[in-house]
Amino acid sequence: MEHIVTVQDAVTAFADLIEPTDAELGAIELESPVIVAEVDLLDAQIKAMDHPANDVDARRIRRARNRVLAARRDLTNRTAGAIVPGGAA
Repeated sequence: MEHIVTVQDAVTAFADLIEPTDAELGAIELESPVIVAEVDLLDAQIKAMDHPANDVDARRIRRARNRVLAARRDLTNRTAGAIVPGGAA
């Protein structure tokens, strides 16, 4: 019979490696506006599925989609300057 303690020791031995690094947390924080905008778009699409299509839902989805595009654009512009430090020749 195998004891659960041996399995727990094997899992907790790598606990330090499972946690996200500071760089990974920074990347998540940098991408959080995009994530929030995508969740808002998904919410708008789900609301539109609950009843027949109307102009208000179409407008809500269009605005949410525009916020996603703007957030992606801002993220791309922020990271584009960080990728090439000092300028390329």
